[in-house]
Amino acid sequence: MLIRIKGLRNSFGPQVVHENLDLDVRKGEILGVVGGSGSGKSVLMRSIIGLQRPDEGSIEVFGESLLDRSVAETMAIRKRWGVLFQGGALFSTLTVAENVMVPIREYFPKMDRIFRREVARYKVCLSGLPPEASPKYPSELSGGMRKRAGIARALALDPELLFLDEPTAGLDPVGAAAVDDLTRELQQTLGLTVFLITHDLDTLHTICDRVAVLAEKRVIAIGTIPELLALDHPWIQEYFNGPRGRTAANAAKKIAGAK
Repeated sequence: MLIRIKGLRNSFGPQVVHENLDLDVRKGEILGVVGGSGSGKSVLMRSIIGLQRPDEGSIEVFGESLLDRSVAETMAIRKRWGVLFQGGALFSTLTVAENVMVPIREYFPKMDRIFRREVARYKVCLSGLPPEASPKYPSELSGGMRKRAGIARALALDPELLFLDEPTAGLDPVGAAAVDDLTRELQQTLGLTVFLITHDLDTLHTICDRVAVLAEKRVIAIGTIPELLALDHPWIQEYFNGPRGRTAANAAKKIAGAK
């Protein structure tokens, strides 16, 4: 397993977000993570990448424990993943290229400046943005372009593992489908493992290999969508078998048939 989480507990004061949460992420898969508002999807991701210190439990990534080490000791592990935060989280005073160069500069401060710019330019193109986007600031980009710029920065260090937090949120259907296609293309081309938080049913049906469902402060189920639909759990049935779920499923079948 690329990620292994056991007995995770997260709380904020008296509010317990996760209790005895277990989750395994397989190498090479796109794992979708879903749950109701307040179920702790983003908190789970932040726990894995070290931005949230859990109260209890263990987290292993690439077979290495992350909770009993200092930030300095986990630097080598952190270089092996990239993160797209919700909304992109780009630095507004930096251009797209400069945003991409931030992690490169942090982990490889002695890298030649010209080479660093070339790497950033390549990552921008890899994200599907045109070369002329590199010198632009986030405020000059559309919502979809900002998402791609965030993905370009997440790819800066050639990661093996990609965390995506709501990558299609706020996008129109065409833009969301383009980001889905990009995610699948990158996963297949670069051999990535993708941890994808989303509420987008089209994304779940179209590109996710498995889906983990967060509810009741833990992962209540994980599997393919047909496997989840076979479970008699009211939240799962309402989420995937409601009107929107059925529409997304039908659309996914049409796309698969067209291919």
